[in-house]
Amino acid sequence: MEDALEIVDVLADAGLEEEFAWLLRILGILAILAGLGLWLLTDMGLLVIPAALIVLGIVLLVIPQVLLALTELA
Repeated sequence: MEDALEIVDVLADAGLEEEFAWLLRILGILAILAGLGLWLLTDMGLLVIPAALIVLGIVLLVIPQVLLALTELA
């Protein structure tokens, strides 16, 4: 966790925190869409992969706000 905070701190010092946050959000949306596509458009008997992609996408949508808040507190 300290490594992630250090990376976000370096990006904040460079003024790239918003770009980093939007990059993670875009990756999150793509992961959610890929998970939904696998779930709805294929004949997969195993729903673990689509569910994991959807959960990963939600985490990627939420984590930028959490990391930026933690760096402001530190």
